[in-house]
Amino acid sequence: MSTLFSKIVSGDIPAHKVAETSDFLAFLDINPLKMGHVLVIPKKEVDYIFDVDDELYTGLMIFTKIVAKAIKKAIPCTRIGVAVIGLEVPHAHVHLIPIDRMSDMDFGNNKLEPTQQELSEVALRILDALKDES
Repeated sequence: MSTLFSKIVSGDIPAHKVAETSDFLAFLDINPLKMGHVLVIPKKEVDYIFDVDDELYTGLMIFTKIVAKAIKKAIPCTRIGVAVIGLEVPHAHVHLIPIDRMSDMDFGNNKLEPTQQELSEVALRILDALKDES
């Protein structure tokens, strides 16, 4: 069964992509905790992050680090918080969230409802920050 994230990978569902390789994809969360909240996934559909094979897992973490640095450069914040929850979509993924305080990482907080235009603008800022690193 194809997950929501697999449909994003295949292009069946649009997303505000901020980074992509042959194995990984990073895109904006459409209902973020904070603007700049990014989801990083392996393109290979694996439900549980700790079931991802070691090589893919290592690659995912390195890719996540690259994306986190770009978010930090593009979005004013103190740090980039990292979370792996794994219950909301049955496809391994990492949350990267610009934070200034611990409470910014509380998934019980109300989610933002940005417009498509706002998401596009944030995605471009992160994309530009990634290009500067290349």
